[in-house]
Amino acid sequence: MPAETPITQDVLTIPRKLPEGAGRNIVGLTRDGLREALAEIGTPEKALKMRVGQIWQWIYQKGVRDFGTMTNLSKDYRALLAEHFEIAVPEVVDRQVSADGTRKYLVRIAGGHEVETVYIPEADRGTLCISSQVGCTLTCSFCHTGTQKLVRNLTAGEIVGQVMLARDDLGEWPEPGKAPKNESRLISNIVLMGMGEPLYNFDAVRDAMKIAKDNEGISLSRRRITLSTSGVVPEIAKTAEEIGCLLAVSFHATTDDIRDKLVPINKRWNIEVLLNALRAYPKLSNSERITFEYVMLKGVNDSDADARRLVKLIAGIPAKINLIPFNKWPGAPYERSDWDRIEAFADIVYKAGYASPVRTPRGEDIMAACGQLKSATERGRKSKAEIAAEL
Repeated sequence: MPAETPITQDVLTIPRKLPEGAGRNIVGLTRDGLREALAEIGTPEKALKMRVGQIWQWIYQKGVRDFGTMTNLSKDYRALLAEHFEIAVPEVVDRQVSADGTRKYLVRIAGGHEVETVYIPEADRGTLCISSQVGCTLTCSFCHTGTQKLVRNLTAGEIVGQVMLARDDLGEWPEPGKAPKNESRLISNIVLMGMGEPLYNFDAVRDAMKIAKDNEGISLSRRRITLSTSGVVPEIAKTAEEIGCLLAVSFHATTDDIRDKLVPINKRWNIEVLLNALRAYPKLSNSERITFEYVMLKGVNDSDADARRLVKLIAGIPAKINLIPFNKWPGAPYERSDWDRIEAFADIVYKAGYASPVRTPRGEDIMAACGQLKSATERGRKSKAEIAAEL
């Protein structure tokens, strides 16, 4: 692990290219996928279910990366597994720790590409913000990741691997030979709010979250997983049915004219179309409510009229509204709303009957706050003038 730094649309998913002689990485395979892989190396049909369960628990419950330590498997079978497979997670190439305890990991995946993962400790939870793509195709103008071109989707193994490497760093796996830890989990929540649009990488995200939810593995409740989308409408119902997690929507504006500029996907699926899709989500997924994320941009979307339009638009949808003070990044074409303006906006929303917490910026000193994530190799690629010219 690198030394701690004191701080005050669819694209092809490229599988990990393994070194010559290395086996297939089984991290990220679903149970069915693992079963097929074990069958291919000659595991007897009658033993497949048991072997899948044993290997699954070693990897995702105990954090084991060496087949040789899987002591409830025969020595010969362990050797067979080692001959054909490997257990690999992405590499942490840099780790920064904020003054507020937030940890940001620069993670290298196949092809030398980099993404960022953030751990946010709080009094009642520990939230891991994970990435689903290298870069992003959506070019949201207030978001630092949006200034980085989309390179490729992450695999399911690279997505769930972020959870595993963070557990490595936090020491959250049970110690060998001892019962699982009973204390409160350090990673109690996952949010798919890192780099990329999760619903443009649906299959890999779904498979990774199946692993995260599995009771014999990482074992997180679906209510502890939140997927954030900018509004990929055709995938919203599928998310309810096949993932069933909580849903957050990067909303950020109350008119199509402004949202077209802030969240360009709105030109494809506008506010009315998006809201129609969202109205069915809580019932389909058995979720309590939808979270509307709303970044506060000075003089852009923060007026009293905006607040009143917002509550009118979402009327009838079980919802809460997260107000996010804009987290500035180099070259950003926007400013954070003044605090009294944020409070006035929040008061209107609250009086209309919606929870309207103002999100406390976390990890700003290490560029880990909401909207700031961007691979270090791409940081600073665009100037403020270049970004403004696109609006």
